[in-house]
Amino acid sequence: MHFCLFSPRFVGVNASDINYSAGRYDPSVKVPFDAGFEGVGEVVALGLSASARYTVGQAVAYVARGSFAEYTVVPANIATPVPSVKPEYLALLVSGTTAYLSLEELGELSEGKKVLVTAAAGGTGQFAVQLSKRAKCHVIGTCSSDEKSAFLKSLGCDRPINYKTENVRAVLKREYPKGVDVVYESVGGALFDLAVDALATKGRLILIGFISGYQTPTGLSPVEVGTLPAKLLRKSASIQGFFLNHYLSKYQAAMDHLLKMCESGELVCEVDLGALSPGGKFTGLESVFRAIDYMYMGKNTGKLVVELPHAVNSKL
Repeated sequence: MHFCLFSPRFVGVNASDINYSAGRYDPSVKVPFDAGFEGVGEVVALGLSASARYTVGQAVAYVARGSFAEYTVVPANIATPVPSVKPEYLALLVSGTTAYLSLEELGELSEGKKVLVTAAAGGTGQFAVQLSKRAKCHVIGTCSSDEKSAFLKSLGCDRPINYKTENVRAVLKREYPKGVDVVYESVGGALFDLAVDALATKGRLILIGFISGYQTPTGLSPVEVGTLPAKLLRKSASIQGFFLNHYLSKYQAAMDHLLKMCESGELVCEVDLGALSPGGKFTGLESVFRAIDYMYMGKNTGKLVVELPHAVNSKL
């Protein structure tokens, strides 16, 4: 038996939780089904063969469907040992590896390149900012508040743009007249159109999501498709999608690298446990819905995390 039983102490909330629950990733999945994609916790039981790799009580992080649970059975080979049970490690599992692998595989980053990161203060945006700065790029990041702008500056972002107080299109046109070389895009809709228009000659837009459309009946946000071919052709520009599941062969190496950076202090892993949310800290599975609402209101800074207290009356 190559399985472990984990007791998660923290579970991560992703924009894609809505897509999965709406059946957009796997239409064959019918309710009721387990939701959630990632957790950090402790090993509480082991299959025979798994005991060679793990010990009861060991801290682990994992990506597995059905992570919104008090206990989760996970194949031993997809769990990652971590130094301790900290919520910061959750930020690396999906959000961190998505930024790392997409920029590594598609970004072609180099010194002096101009990189635009949308939703830059969010779970994955924070890593796109930092990794681009490590590549000695000039980084522009969009966000929705002055507090988030300050957070982005603390990460090294050269030009935070609070779209609530500044016109993003006007700022880019005025301050970056030759355009940006790379866009890390996760919002969709009007911001996607704006980002395409802001591409420099031979610019690349990496599409990792379009959160602005996830709550619509179709899950899509309208974009100016009709003019897109001409815009790309005129600039020799490109758009490429990135879906983490298609890069699993490189996932573990990316995760190991990010863990080392996090432990050495080279990488900030900001998490938001909802302390400033209307209902207070996200604690217990019953607060997952509040955390998702908080994210779709654009309130979170960093990775959204729900804490799960140890089950007092556990029979395990």
